[in-house]
Amino acid sequence: MTQLLEEILSRENMQLAYKKVKAKKGASGIDGITTEEIDEYLRENWVEIREKIRRRKYKPKPVKRVEIPKPNGGVRNLGIPTVVDRIMEQAMMQKLTPIVEPHFSEYSYGFRPGRSAQQAVIKLLEYLNDGYTYIVDIDLEKFFDNVPQDKLMTLVHNLINDPDTESLIRKYLNAGVMIRGRYEETNKGTPQGGNLSPLLSNIMLNELDKELEARKLHFVRYADDCVIAVGSSAAANRVMHTITKWIEKKLGLKVNAEKTKVTKPSKLKYLGFGFWKSSEGWKARPHGDSITKFKRKLKQLTKRNWSVSMDYRIERLNQVIRGWINYFRIGSMKKVLARIDEHLRTRMRIVIWKQWKKSSKRYWGLRKLGAPEWMAKQSVGFGDHYQAVAKTTGLHMISKEILARRGLLSCVDYYLN
Repeated sequence: MTQLLEEILSRENMQLAYKKVKAKKGASGIDGITTEEIDEYLRENWVEIREKIRRRKYKPKPVKRVEIPKPNGGVRNLGIPTVVDRIMEQAMMQKLTPIVEPHFSEYSYGFRPGRSAQQAVIKLLEYLNDGYTYIVDIDLEKFFDNVPQDKLMTLVHNLINDPDTESLIRKYLNAGVMIRGRYEETNKGTPQGGNLSPLLSNIMLNELDKELEARKLHFVRYADDCVIAVGSSAAANRVMHTITKWIEKKLGLKVNAEKTKVTKPSKLKYLGFGFWKSSEGWKARPHGDSITKFKRKLKQLTKRNWSVSMDYRIERLNQVIRGWINYFRIGSMKKVLARIDEHLRTRMRIVIWKQWKKSSKRYWGLRKLGAPEWMAKQSVGFGDHYQAVAKTTGLHMISKEILARRGLLSCVDYYLN
């Protein structure tokens, strides 16, 4: 057995992989074994699994196909491997990453240690502000479903040159998929959802990076999201046609002709960001679609008929606010956050009003917050006409400060801190 496979199966590496998969939790695969039940399963079966892997007899289980709806219609196929297979893929990824990383392009930012979507956006802004303002937006059609496995395995071999590990990777690619209880072979593609999939996608698309670098083009790539910035419309159209041909011929991937286009930065949506030109040059901000999605999530969490404690509601809201703002922090968004804050506070006041239920409790609550008698009575008079009562001065006594004391984050304050 090869040295690399021994390193993958080493106790230290496997324990680290186990901890990472356990921490992420996630759904069970087709065998129904959850992350909570995996300890006992491994205690009973790990020695046998390891021996099978060493002798090339191990057979990964098919992944469970789940369809995730896309915001613009259609679905994205997600494959959920069993917890055992997720641990095994994670263990491989941990040992393969240091081997393949040095071969990757500095303009590739997706699923790589110490790299992020924000760095890709900052690099793209550099290009725009250097005058490369015609964007070739490449869309690879269902990339993860269409990767030619033979081509991919040739590239894997060129980088790691380890027959035992390559054999195991091939088995994961060929594990098949269960769709509504029916088994289907996987002769192409790499299942989106597997821990090894992002690394394999980078190995495949590293060939594209090398080609773009050889042509001295300005580009950024995050997984299968690739944009090229050029200086003129004619050059952009030429690049789009020649690169499309190259991808289809050399990599055996399909480029989506409808979605691949030449566009201006102000019309581009990249990694959730939109772009605009200020007096100081090009800047990024959350794209309109990203803002709509964020508002929709906040709306869901502030539904009046959601029967949860106020503490839990605020905890969930704060998680969403922190996550969204941390992702988009490099963008300009103070004004839009101020509007979102205002709307969020209105919805939270209505939630509190509904929780107070009785007129006497509502009157007492407003008086306690310092509302004069006439003001409290006016608000109470609107009863359960929530939209109308939300506009009353009385309800505004549930101020930003009161909600902050209760624990609710202000989007603007969190962004500015």
